[in-house]
Amino acid sequence: MKFYIIAGEASGDLHGSNLIRAIRESEPTTDIRFWGGDRMSKESGNIPVKHIRDLAFMGFVEVISNLGTILGNIKLCKKDILEFQPDGLILIDYPGFNLRIAKWAKEKGIRVYYYISPQIWAWKTKRIHKIMSSVDELYCIIPFEQSFYKQFNYDVQYVGHPLLEEVNRFNVKTTQNHSDNTIALLPGSRKQEIRRMLPVMLELVHCFPQFHFTIAMAPAIDKSFYLDIISEQKQQITLVDNGTYQLLSRARAAVVTSGTATLEAGLFQTPQIVVYKGNIISYWMAKRWIKVKYISLVNLILDRPLVTELIQHEFNVEQLEKELNLLIEKDNRKRILDGYSELNDLLDEGGASKLIAEDIIQKTMEIQ
Repeated sequence: MKFYIIAGEASGDLHGSNLIRAIRESEPTTDIRFWGGDRMSKESGNIPVKHIRDLAFMGFVEVISNLGTILGNIKLCKKDILEFQPDGLILIDYPGFNLRIAKWAKEKGIRVYYYISPQIWAWKTKRIHKIMSSVDELYCIIPFEQSFYKQFNYDVQYVGHPLLEEVNRFNVKTTQNHSDNTIALLPGSRKQEIRRMLPVMLELVHCFPQFHFTIAMAPAIDKSFYLDIISEQKQQITLVDNGTYQLLSRARAAVVTSGTATLEAGLFQTPQIVVYKGNIISYWMAKRWIKVKYISLVNLILDRPLVTELIQHEFNVEQLEKELNLLIEKDNRKRILDGYSELNDLLDEGGASKLIAEDIIQKTMEIQ
């Protein structure tokens, strides 16, 4: 059995690695070719066709300015899939790229499995028709997505959130202790957002001398990149590589760039401030088109503003200082921790990778 897997971001690399592990546990001889990162390389024993460090473009302006590279990657991907001749194509999130590949693959008679639904409930709802015509099986990881698709008479599978697997696996080995005097800074997984987010986060250092600030480095980004941004504050900041979960399990609070990391902080019971600042043109275009009330996964899943979100002009040191002081207060921490308990209850018990792997293998065998 042969599968071709495409992940374009750090979170996709994480979920892809767990899926590869689950597939190999069921079918050890499965041949896997992929686009992804170091985690998928470790599980598959192969190097990626393209590494995520060369794929992570986000924002309208950023995508347009890198359009030539993106189109070249699409052309390369199609050629490589045809040469590999997989029994199934597994797409993980990364919708701008993956939905184009899905449409093409379906026309070529390749079975398409899509893991982690594109967030079309937030914007571009019309993409539902493209998904329905191009994707054979869609696996959702957020509870409300299944009911969203039912509005269009499209049956999808809700499998629970895969981050629960990672967090549960980590918690077996360690205990959480949020009495540490550490403040975690998670500035994102792409260079462009780290350049924009981290300098503002670092302005907090002088506001809270009683705390130690630690930056969780993103996979595939060199330490030197962070050191150039930190500059003269090098002596006051700690950098951790491949240690985000250890950091979240002990940090008193966290400042987190919007993305998967907001849910990770929630699952680790770490009080957080969610922040984001994009290119001004990209921001105004998103503000016009995006329909959701919140940007953090915690608030989206709970459907209420449990954690504070500071977006664009609100993301400044004055607001950060105010909100971080609130996170340190006992009463406000209790409110957030109670909300996190509710979040865990909504997300199922884990095991998404095994469920998806078994389903993909069974359905692939049925058509062979």
